[in-house]
Amino acid sequence: MLPLLRRAWAAAVTSSSSSSSCSSRPGSRRCSLGACCSYRLRDALHPLWQSPLTIPGGTRQSPINIQWRDSVYDPFLKPLKISYDPTTCLHIWNNGYSFLVEFDDSADRSIIIGGPLENQYRLKQFHFHWGAVNDWGSEHTVDCKFYPAELHLVHWNAVEYLSFEEAVMEGNGLAVIGVFLKLGARHEGLQTLVDALPAVRHKDTVIEFDVFDPSCLLPSCPDYWTYAGSLTTPPLTESVTWIIKKKPIEVDEDQLEAFRTLLFTSHGEEERRMVDNFRPLQPLMDRTVRSSFRPQLSP
Repeated sequence: MLPLLRRAWAAAVTSSSSSSSCSSRPGSRRCSLGACCSYRLRDALHPLWQSPLTIPGGTRQSPINIQWRDSVYDPFLKPLKISYDPTTCLHIWNNGYSFLVEFDDSADRSIIIGGPLENQYRLKQFHFHWGAVNDWGSEHTVDCKFYPAELHLVHWNAVEYLSFEEAVMEGNGLAVIGVFLKLGARHEGLQTLVDALPAVRHKDTVIEFDVFDPSCLLPSCPDYWTYAGSLTTPPLTESVTWIIKKKPIEVDEDQLEAFRTLLFTSHGEEERRMVDNFRPLQPLMDRTVRSSFRPQLSP
């Protein structure tokens, strides 16, 4: 039985149309955000986001643009404690929108605690979002700056809820760590994952992938921003405490290009490259972005 999130995600991808460009919708990435002025970006936007897909009355949708100087330093934010068991890694799955590295979440073996969280959260999966070129790709932006890719590590509140599917629907059900990727040196930890990607090039392919520690994908700097938000893929539920790492990790051009060799399509279908799989920016509305560090001029 596929989890609720898989079913909703697949249904939305199947049913969405390609009717309007992202520039015409409220909450989309506006032309003032640099790369958004590019017609290539508008035209390439994934069909999932080319027609309105919103939560009625939603007030905490994601992703957002983080304004460095407007974030509020919270001295009571704790350090985020991360403990991942590499043996809980199960497999890699191309779901037709990204590739997911999924984990055994039946016990408290790969967890996070602290930071802005009141409970302990179990790691369910991680995935990436990326662009067709290095000028864009991240879902969140910082002072309107895009990164070429963004990593999301998805955790659920196993203290208050019995399953991931239940936690998805609740306000404090999920905690997602976001990490920006920037162009630079080859990332040795990521390369193990990159080497496995040819085996999941097509949609709905799954391979075993065990003994991987995602801690290697986290920056050493402990600083982060946090805010109350939503999933950035259907069902878009407003259940996420976002923890966005301040410092990006470096990856090289070949590693980013490996992501772009994946396909949105299944075997036998006309090939469509898996690129630009990000949701447009959403309004901040009345939310506050808190930081674990004192805001200063961004680099």
